[in-house]
Amino acid sequence: MTETIQEEKEKVFSQALNYTEYRALIKSLLADNKTTGANHSDAMIGYTLMNDKRMDRLDKTLSLADEIIQKVKKLDRMNWLVITEAWCGDAAQNIPLIAKLADLNDNIDLRFIMRDENPQIMDQYLTNGSRSIPIIVFMDQHYRDLSTWGPRPQPVQNMIMDAKNNHDTEQAKVIEKLHKWYAVDKCKTLMEEYNNIINNF
Repeated sequence: MTETIQEEKEKVFSQALNYTEYRALIKSLLADNKTTGANHSDAMIGYTLMNDKRMDRLDKTLSLADEIIQKVKKLDRMNWLVITEAWCGDAAQNIPLIAKLADLNDNIDLRFIMRDENPQIMDQYLTNGSRSIPIIVFMDQHYRDLSTWGPRPQPVQNMIMDAKNNHDTEQAKVIEKLHKWYAVDKCKTLMEEYNNIINNF
């Protein structure tokens, strides 16, 4: 009998990494001059190294608003699945906050899977037809989807779409602009977006 997507998610989730394991995997791969996925070019490894440093910094410096802390602590049993890759800059900017939120409540099981290893899951959560990451899937204890978030905060997504619409081909400049936005915002917009999602649980 063919597995349903819900059964597939449950199977994949049970074998997925927690946040500590995900971070350890990245550091282990970097030690071998590798990253996740099949492309181990110098550029991709460079992105991964920067992302590892970003996550180290955010893990240490992120602070949570009292409002969202209280809401998360009251949540019943949930499974949160993050679809990601180590080289993804948006993932590095956004994942540490979701990890901090999950740490507030033992009812929340947060797991990480790699996009390219799980196309059957990824293709359920396309953004404008593309496999954009990170994607966070908020599920109940029976692996039924309650909400999704991703691949980036709305203001950043708007910048990406504007660049595409204006045929801005200087990717390095666009990326620099995005990371400057992240640095100034300090996850405030992201926290508001997560807060709005959690309000519906």
